Amino acid sequence: MIIMYNEFAYLYDKLINDVDYKSWVDYYFKIFQRYGLKPKLGLDLGCGTGNMTVELAKRGIEMTGVDLSEDMLMVAREKSEGLDILYLNQDMAEFELYGTVDFVISSLDCINYVTDKRELLRVFKLVNNYLDPGGLFIFDINTSYKLENVIGNNTFVIEDDNVFFTWQNEYDKKKKICDFYLTFFCKEGNGYTRFDEQHSERAYEIDEIKTLIESSGMKLLKVYNSLSFDNPKKNSERVFFVAQEQGKR
Repeated sequence: MIIMYNEFAYLYDKLINDVDYKSWVDYYFKIFQRYGLKPKLGLDLGCGTGNMTVELAKRGIEMTGVDLSEDMLMVAREKSEGLDILYLNQDMAEFELYGTVDFVISSLDCINYVTDKRELLRVFKLVNNYLDPGGLFIFDINTSYKLENVIGNNTFVIEDDNVFFTWQNEYDKKKKICDFYLTFFCKEGNGYTRFDEQHSERAYEIDEIKTLIESSGMKLLKVYNSLSFDNPKKNSERVFFVAQEQGKR
């Protein structure tokens, strides 16, 4: 049985506990400062269990989080008590907000999960529509180098407390799609419960993303190597894009 972000939602935080969310949000604020943005309202697109959303809200920003998985959002709501966060169970390619925001982020390679270029263009157009004039869109992707050479066609075995799982990957160079096959064994009492997940990410080149951003009406300001202000390298594994709404309304 293949399950998408159901049981997985409750394991997600444990499995990505190496992500320093405070450092990521520090980086976002450096970008805000670099481009003269003093944000009050923000959107976390593909917010998952809300770790980035919560950290931004703790710093005084009124946040909205959008995610397709209601299970992920249930986890997010549990950790957001007392914070000014609105969570919406919506598809990234069809989301609707109650108004515009100063910035949109989409973190931890959410964009790679949009494997159809036409659908990604719809995402970008919606972002452009809901950004205030001059607002920023900040997102990161796993690079094609990483998906093909680091993750692709490799198998990882991970054991963490009461969870054991295997992560098998297949990279299709022609389609530029990396399929992830995950099998989990979670300890329950004296036995283990198994469940399986399948995910796919598309390898996008920087020029492809640039074209889609410009086609959406936004301007690409810069592409940076992961959590820095350096230019990307040939072997960069994660890059960040900063795009801006051009005030056409």
